Amino acid sequence: MSPVQEATVNVSSALAAATERYIEANKKSQRSHLEAAENLPGGNTRSVLYNEPFPLFLAKGFGSQVEDLDGHVYTDMVGEMTAGLYGHSHPVIRKAIIDTFDQSGISLGGNNKYENELALEIKKRFPAVQKIRFCNSGSEANINLMVVAKAFTGKNKLVVFYGGYHGGQMSFGHGNPSTNIEHENFLLAEYNDIASFNSVIDSSDDIAAVLVEGMQGAGGAISANPEFLKNIETKCKEKNILFILDEVMTSRLSSGGLQKVYSLKPDLVSLGKYLGGGLTFGAFGGRSDILRLFDPSTGHAIPHSGTFNNNTLALAAGCAGLKKVLTLDAADKLNERGTQLRKSLQKACEGTKMTVTGYGSVMNFHFTTDGKFNSARDSDNDITELYHLLWFSMLQEGYWIALRGMVSLMVVLTEKEIIGFEDAVKSWIVKNRDLLVLD
Repeated sequence: MSPVQEATVNVSSALAAATERYIEANKKSQRSHLEAAENLPGGNTRSVLYNEPFPLFLAKGFGSQVEDLDGHVYTDMVGEMTAGLYGHSHPVIRKAIIDTFDQSGISLGGNNKYENELALEIKKRFPAVQKIRFCNSGSEANINLMVVAKAFTGKNKLVVFYGGYHGGQMSFGHGNPSTNIEHENFLLAEYNDIASFNSVIDSSDDIAAVLVEGMQGAGGAISANPEFLKNIETKCKEKNILFILDEVMTSRLSSGGLQKVYSLKPDLVSLGKYLGGGLTFGAFGGRSDILRLFDPSTGHAIPHSGTFNNNTLALAAGCAGLKKVLTLDAADKLNERGTQLRKSLQKACEGTKMTVTGYGSVMNFHFTTDGKFNSARDSDNDITELYHLLWFSMLQEGYWIALRGMVSLMVVLTEKEIIGFEDAVKSWIVKNRDLLVLD
């Protein structure tokens, strides 16, 4: 048996044992999954949370921890895929929600004071946002930006990137599937590849906008090269094409998002996740002349309605979070700590099939045959069993991470908890080095 074959057998054996322990320890979650599968396809309503042999069912969250149905408590390193930045039931957020519920109510059916309050707070942080509108998710935000970009320019095509994700049926992790909305209007370029992008943007005179993430989140926390983003901005200006920066996941990566980090001036920006204080939220903004197309006072505006666009709880929670919790200083400190953690873990991964990508407080573990992950295309070399093995092992150690390897830090995590997680991952690498060593 060759070393490669032996390593494969050893990984499979370790994973089988870990799976058996998982099943034995989580009987209530298993039962709940079987019951849910009778009513929900796959037993859930959020595809990314599914895993074999069955997903854990969480019963509650408190502070920096979550507890499952079987009573196991974990330090939460998922942070609700970046949306749970404030942790679980943060006292400031909790008070804002309860006070608003008691004093104002939930859905009033009319304009309310919280809309402009949150708009002002967001504008302070993100200069590209001259005007803003709210919705219920980052997916909705990007759909609205696609619509307004086409209406403003009179053109139809949008340039997107392999590995990108802009919500729902706007997923380009493995190309441009026919299930995507506007499938026929997307032009696909390679992320972090200036030549590829230039070739695509020069290929058509019908391009309304370029839609790009400053860090591909779902694509594996792949950070953009600064010169790549600057080239997009420059080419868009040259060709009168709108530059849309998707900051749904990345606005938390500095006190002013990645647009501040890279000194970018996008025409339009999509936002979401934590900005609703942990409640359902999305927003889109940008140049006043473009956003004016949504102004109903003009008499010919693009329709943009939504029953819960201005729900008081999310808006009030969002205001409280920005004003009192994620201050500019707090945002920068959280990302500095995340950078320290990622660099320390990456050093421990040297010489193995494991690597860590990301920026600031968001990172992602990867396992590939060559130990490299520079683009979403490298997922073709993924060693799936190792992702599962790490996940099962971290559960045993008391840490909740995403099965795909994502970690996003919350402001409520203590230094002790972060160090504990760091030590747990490093110990796992040492313990399993024979499974991780490069061929």
